[in-house]
Amino acid sequence: MRFTHILLSFLLSFPTVLQAKDYFPPDSTTNLVDKSVTLLVLEDGKKLYSEGKVREALIKFRSAGMKDKNSWRPPYWISNCHYRLDNYGFAAQYAKQAVDLGAEDKDIFELLGRSFHRLNELDSAIVYYEKAILLLSPTKIKDLRIKEKIAECHFAKTELAKNNKHTRVLVEGNVNSGYNDYAPILYNGGKSMYFTARRNNSTGGMMNPDDESYFEDIYHAIWNDETQEWDSITNDLGRLNSSYFESFSYLSQDGLSGLLTLNDEVNSDGGKTASSDIAEIQFSDKGKWGTPKIIKNKSINTSYAEVSPTLTADGNTMYFVSDRNGIKKASDIYVVHKVGNKWGEAVPVSDSINTTENETTPYITPDGRYLFFSSEGHLGMGGYDIFFSENLGNTWTKPVNLGAAVNTVNNDIFFKYYPEFGKAVMAGFSLSGQKSSMDIFELNLEDFIITNMK
Repeated sequence: MRFTHILLSFLLSFPTVLQAKDYFPPDSTTNLVDKSVTLLVLEDGKKLYSEGKVREALIKFRSAGMKDKNSWRPPYWISNCHYRLDNYGFAAQYAKQAVDLGAEDKDIFELLGRSFHRLNELDSAIVYYEKAILLLSPTKIKDLRIKEKIAECHFAKTELAKNNKHTRVLVEGNVNSGYNDYAPILYNGGKSMYFTARRNNSTGGMMNPDDESYFEDIYHAIWNDETQEWDSITNDLGRLNSSYFESFSYLSQDGLSGLLTLNDEVNSDGGKTASSDIAEIQFSDKGKWGTPKIIKNKSINTSYAEVSPTLTADGNTMYFVSDRNGIKKASDIYVVHKVGNKWGEAVPVSDSINTTENETTPYITPDGRYLFFSSEGHLGMGGYDIFFSENLGNTWTKPVNLGAAVNTVNNDIFFKYYPEFGKAVMAGFSLSGQKSSMDIFELNLEDFIITNMK
């Protein structure tokens, strides 16, 4: 499926212009047999890495490192694996080790910059990004968007200095599991929640071969007023879940209908979806969810990924994400209106919102006036930041970044604003030691007024 950090105190001091002799150590004494075996094991690991089998690749790279402790290549690739697994502290640690061993791949400094960026060590990140600019070609600098990442670091420092008061907090209870938990939806006066997770108790208990993580399931939680925590966590939700990917994206205000994202393309028996598709769901008079029905509209569901639908309160306008134009513009937000009882033609929203980078997880306010979304393309603090834009009828206003009260230097997504509950919910990363996981957060927004953010 296409969609779907401890601070380190060290920082190497390099000359302004690096020469090979300055950081390449003399040849090691590792014997030729071990060197040859190391190279073969590394090639196996790189093949697995390119296939997205990062955990299997990590085992190979560790094995290579045991064979040749003097080679920079195993720690370099171990660092890349840890970055892909969101273990940013380990990514920085092994990238530093690779440099100490004389890393010849100049991309290592961009990798160090990214790792320190994700650790919120912004000054260190800037130093490494700038070293990468000294060493890499203009084409590589552009492809890796290094100048944009430096701008993100400076923007993050400015936003963090403002000390905004709407600080997000982890939701209480067992909603957050140590696995990836995200896409929260509140209803029933804010006392009930649906969310999506990739836990080891998912329906069918299978892993996605592409990323070696458990398939998604939809979970339900209830707020306990006595303990002041979310409990009664369950994914036993009848027909909502299958052995593959399901994510709840939208729930009507009466709680009786909704929109899901489904993906069972890896089903060897022939799945219903060609990629990720949008489906409708209805709550029956028997007190159960019916079978999700994929929307039969070729401008909504295509052979590409369509995800994260959101609706206005009247049910007549849908926004969703698609990567159908991914060669030119990555993933974009689309809008489609109902014509009578049927959906019309889906089109991209304004280019004031969509960029050449990824936009994702839109949320439209019930009145259709404000669109919240996450983007990598507008100036942010790092990764995906959450923005909002106002619908002016024929156009949208320039997106406003919600700032450090909401956003971090990592991915911040699945934002939903509930003024009637005085809060918002969202998903972002929690740092724990050298690792991280995606968790669900809430923000107290009782005094929040959108117009004050403009």
